Amino acid sequence: MDTTPDHAQRPSSAAGASLAIELKKINKSFGSVHANRDIDLAVRRGTVHGIVGENGAGKSTLMSILYGFYHADSGEIVVGGKPVTIHNSSDALALGIGMVHQHFMLVDNFTVLENVILGAEDSALLKPSVDKARRELQRLASDYGLNVPVDALIEDLSVGQQQRVEILKALYRGADILILDEPTGVLTPAEADHLFEVLKTLRDEGKTIILITHKLREIMAITDMVSVMRQGQMVETLETAKTNPEQLAELMVGRRVLLRVEKDEAKPGDVLLDVTDLVVADDMGTERLKGVTLSVRAGEILGVAGVAGNGQSELLEALAGMRASKSGTIRLNGEDVTAHHPDSAATLRRKGLAHVPEDRLRMGLVTNFYEWENSILGYHDYDKYGSGLMLDVKAARAEAQRHIEKFDIRPANADLKTANFSGGNQQKIVLAREMERDPDVLIVGQPTRGVDIGAIEFIHNQIIKMRDAGKAILLVSVELDEIRSLSDRIVVLFDGEVVGEADPATADEGELGLLMAGVKSDTTPKREATT
Repeated sequence: MDTTPDHAQRPSSAAGASLAIELKKINKSFGSVHANRDIDLAVRRGTVHGIVGENGAGKSTLMSILYGFYHADSGEIVVGGKPVTIHNSSDALALGIGMVHQHFMLVDNFTVLENVILGAEDSALLKPSVDKARRELQRLASDYGLNVPVDALIEDLSVGQQQRVEILKALYRGADILILDEPTGVLTPAEADHLFEVLKTLRDEGKTIILITHKLREIMAITDMVSVMRQGQMVETLETAKTNPEQLAELMVGRRVLLRVEKDEAKPGDVLLDVTDLVVADDMGTERLKGVTLSVRAGEILGVAGVAGNGQSELLEALAGMRASKSGTIRLNGEDVTAHHPDSAATLRRKGLAHVPEDRLRMGLVTNFYEWENSILGYHDYDKYGSGLMLDVKAARAEAQRHIEKFDIRPANADLKTANFSGGNQQKIVLAREMERDPDVLIVGQPTRGVDIGAIEFIHNQIIKMRDAGKAILLVSVELDEIRSLSDRIVVLFDGEVVGEADPATADEGELGLLMAGVKSDTTPKREATT
């Protein structure tokens, strides 16, 4: 990803430039939780303004107030120099404010065109609205590089294309101020690069962008100004060109944060996970793994790198017993555990394998369950939580409270619905549930997706502690920096095949980038003898 700052090409942020948005003394509470405390924020017109902070710092709450999803308990909103009252998203749109949420709000079985005009029809006669939207979308696509097939169904588009549809929806409704909440959390590096080019074009055309993100590299690459929030308060607003990732991380967390992983050299033991010639197909029958061979020893982390969509998801699901293989073998502690029946995942858990899935919302949590319920999900039939049909709720709550304390899960309330936790804290719930089972093997997908800088440091340290305790860890991540800093060995997947193996101590981004693009190296994956 190109993250070279281009501040010299950006509109001036000098005093006197007009303000697009002012928020004055904004307060918002949810019961006993004071999400926003006397927040002041000024966003200059025609700039990209970043807002960073830990999960739960109040960033999304503040922007939801600006977009009309929440109402502030007190404070004032000023748009274009005029005090306004925003009751709902329709009021926000009327004021030229649009928002692209982290989890897209699209109808999967509608076309792009139908999603864009939904709720913005000119009359009961749809044809004039459709014709107008088609012309306008062609113009917007041309002006801003937001090319999307307008007659395609949403469910047939990539995640990056779906995000472009969300941006098009906002622009079609006349948005001059665009709020993006964690926009790259679900994008590949290439899709993120394209998004940044779109944002630069929008800014240069006079649009105002408010970017909520926890990725400091993105802040340094794309923003003109950056505001830091911590525990519901605004800590600092700085010109991006006059700060650095280390300063921003310290402001976010309130202490010095290591932006690199510190670890001792690995001391590998016996092979605990051994995969040979594994072939796996997706739900449509297309082979996504084509003879993958790899092994992981006790006391080491094997990183699996690659651009999303090259078989990583199917690898994790097959290893976790969630997806049957067409051929090949998976051995856990020397035992053939290749999935052939529906209860394989439960069987593997009892045999010492834990799984942190890539998508916590789809596969890791039931968000309508309480935190304590999710903390035992998949392990609820274990003896420690009761026997037969009777669940020992007291024991489950006690376990959840231990997880909360050890993993610093916020709010520290096991009786809250999991939907009320931020993404980073939801991720900690999943990680605590799986790591605290003392597994022999941990397979983990995208461990820090949508997680803030402080939580990333914590999660990385927990993974290293597991390695040092003699566990075998297979790590899948699209974050190349994460793979390089955590892994003891790296294999690269491309189009369902292992195209090479690299030593993270010596491999540079160029070498790994070539492998990720499918340029095979001369090295083949090292096979370790199973003991």
